[in-house]
Amino acid sequence: MTEHNVRIVLASRPQGWVEPGNFRIERMPIPEPGPGQVLVRNRWLSLDPYMRGWISDAKSYVEPVAIDAVMPGGTVGEVVASTDAQLAVGDLVVGMLGWQRYAVADAGTVRRVDASRVPPQAFLGALGMPGVTAWYGLQRICRPQPGETVVVTAAAGAVGSVVGQLAKAAGCRVVGVAGGAVKCRYAVDELGFDACVDYKAGQLQADLRAALPDGVDCLFENVGGEIFDALLARTRPFARVALCGMIADYNALEPYRLKNLRAALVNRLLLQGFIVSDHMELWPQALRELGALAAAGKLRWRETVAEGLERAPEAFVGMLRGDNLGKQLVRVD
Repeated sequence: MTEHNVRIVLASRPQGWVEPGNFRIERMPIPEPGPGQVLVRNRWLSLDPYMRGWISDAKSYVEPVAIDAVMPGGTVGEVVASTDAQLAVGDLVVGMLGWQRYAVADAGTVRRVDASRVPPQAFLGALGMPGVTAWYGLQRICRPQPGETVVVTAAAGAVGSVVGQLAKAAGCRVVGVAGGAVKCRYAVDELGFDACVDYKAGQLQADLRAALPDGVDCLFENVGGEIFDALLARTRPFARVALCGMIADYNALEPYRLKNLRAALVNRLLLQGFIVSDHMELWPQALRELGALAAAGKLRWRETVAEGLERAPEAFVGMLRGDNLGKQLVRVD
């Protein structure tokens, strides 16, 4: 065991775009577990768009991260000390243990996982929160029917890539929207999407018309901004919109103002925002179904990995820019 813990705290709130300087690396003594607790050495850290909202002081669904507090985030790690009878040294666990090498947690707040068939970091991606997010938004809000057209933005990301594969498995025509030719090729050639629109190609409206001649029955929205606005105009009557993220606005000093919101009335849209942690009772079902697909070779994913905990701030900024392909991870050591 090393002589100290390494952790990354929020040093200042970003104004506009996040910068690595908004975070600070600290070295502290390794904590010790109390009764009913475990000490976990984190091996993998998940970086996710929702974290941008958590470091803002704007009103949100959770309290903002306090200045000088450890950045929160999902991790996979190994139990290295335990005072709980249900978890033993050597167990692999998933939890919200934050941007740090070592963390103490109540045993009931972490979940033991079996990495004998999939790599452990998969439990932070397709077989974890992003996968459950995709499952819930598609199955419980979009409720796609065979033959319908499903559109997913940020199609090559951790959530969007799962959405598209689940929609294809449901017999739908799937169109992705992603930034860059490489991401669009990945969506079509590896994930099986029917088409993908590159919003960076400079002809968004024309490309959406070509890819969606019959309109949109289900929109899984991860981006917001101009792309969301353009897709609202392509919706069909009684289309469903699962509003998962608005990353285009997360770093904007002035949010984008929608021009096509009238489509929600004209087309009688069901538009529902959701936070997947509100539906923990459904996680076991979602994880079983996602795990079965993965075991059958019917669920694919990619990862972008930053090496070393100290790279987390830089990797987080890159993820918000869209530099990652698939799930953005940090290998802690």
